[in-house]
Amino acid sequence: MSQGIIRGWLRSLLIQASWNYERMIGVGVAFSSEPILRKLPDGVGGESYRAALGRASAQFNAHPYFSAAAIGALTKTEHQGLPPETMSRFRTALSSPLGSVGDKIVWAGTLPIASAIGLILAVVVSPLVGVVVFLLVHNVVNIAIRAWAFNAGWVAGIGVGNRLGAPLLQFGLKYAGPVTALALGLMLPIVSAWLFADFDGSAITATAVVAAVGILLARWLWPTLGGIRYGLIVVVLAALAGWI
Repeated sequence: MSQGIIRGWLRSLLIQASWNYERMIGVGVAFSSEPILRKLPDGVGGESYRAALGRASAQFNAHPYFSAAAIGALTKTEHQGLPPETMSRFRTALSSPLGSVGDKIVWAGTLPIASAIGLILAVVVSPLVGVVVFLLVHNVVNIAIRAWAFNAGWVAGIGVGNRLGAPLLQFGLKYAGPVTALALGLMLPIVSAWLFADFDGSAITATAVVAAVGILLARWLWPTLGGIRYGLIVVVLAALAGWI
């Protein structure tokens, strides 16, 4: 069983490789669960194996790092032989909390923090150091979260929801936002000074105007506009101005 668990965890690193609009990461969940499901009583190809694999491949949407908890917990319930209806409801119940926790800790926490550290080092030390440190910090957190989540899911099974109340996780939820704000607040002036080093007065004024317009439009049209759309609009306008 231990080999199956290790293989399942390693496969979970590729959980988004088969992402699609119909099942989200459901196929990735099944791919990660399959080595563990092989150890069901009737083995590969058996009725319980095929039924479990079918349930595992159903639609599922959660944060890709914390979804490892769902993989561990769902495969544990399959081995415990819980009723299919219970496992389906459990699967649905896991989606929102794992997505919410992952969004707050990773997308709004460790990822922008690692990005800010990398950018500061890229400016102060060298671009290579900045890239290496960013990849190192982000992926250490990435692997640590996936390992903890998978183990928590497999050990706790249907009670994995209680593991989301772990002190370290609650600490992350509480302080991810403030630490992100601090990191970005330190990064912005350092990187801005480096970017504007060769700008003359008119270029700095134009940049300030573009930034001010972007902030006003974002507050007025959010979330219709968004940062990506505004950035693309500015690039297009800049290209047209340069061509004219």
